[in-house]
Amino acid sequence: MSEQAPGTGSPRIPKYYWVKHQLLELTAALPPGSPVPPERKLAADYATSRTTIRQALQELVVEGRLVRMQGRGTFVAKPKVAQELQLAGFTQEIRAHGMEPGTRVIDSTYVTADEELAGRLGIRVGGRVLRMERLRMADGEPMAIVVNHLAARRFPGLRRQLERYSSLYETLAVAYDVHLAEAEESIETVLATPYDAQLLGVDPGMPLLLLSRNSFDADGIPVEWVRSLYRGDRYKFVTHLRPPAAP
Repeated sequence: MSEQAPGTGSPRIPKYYWVKHQLLELTAALPPGSPVPPERKLAADYATSRTTIRQALQELVVEGRLVRMQGRGTFVAKPKVAQELQLAGFTQEIRAHGMEPGTRVIDSTYVTADEELAGRLGIRVGGRVLRMERLRMADGEPMAIVVNHLAARRFPGLRRQLERYSSLYETLAVAYDVHLAEAEESIETVLATPYDAQLLGVDPGMPLLLLSRNSFDADGIPVEWVRSLYRGDRYKFVTHLRPPAAP
């Protein structure tokens, strides 16, 4: 039910929405990691129910303004990582923000290419493909789940080579003399499954950013097909736009 914001004379708006903006003002002046008052106190301060407070807090968590820690409470979140859209690997991106990248290999196995995957990699249907699923971290915090697909025939021994270098793209360049020149990428939103949520340390249903990228070398030959799930509460993507060239 909508209510009028107390003492403002403003149009009727949902009470939780008014509370949400009051909380934004409250937390804007606090440094990251500062605790937010408990629901009971907030309900008393804003003369509303704990259900309303909980809804306002949940929206701020989903938006990445606050972070909820099980058993500890709610805290002011760190600023989102503003990532420019460019042809770079996760390791390079995170280091550019002054953070230390980390990786945990979830799964690394060979699969058989179906029609779609074969088309993405420019190989025959049934060809052997290395599928790597990794959890990518920044300063120890889970940030993304990345699933790479690369043609096994083109990159023999890739799993072994990856142990020697700090990133996949560095491995491709140094060990195989393959350099990425361009890529096609799409971005959409999806909701975290229980599996995704457990790996990323978020609640199931939390909005995630799904990036799907097909990368090519200078000769236009496909190099990889990768799908990455980024935390929507910790990431935002930026790009520079220019007018189209005159005909």
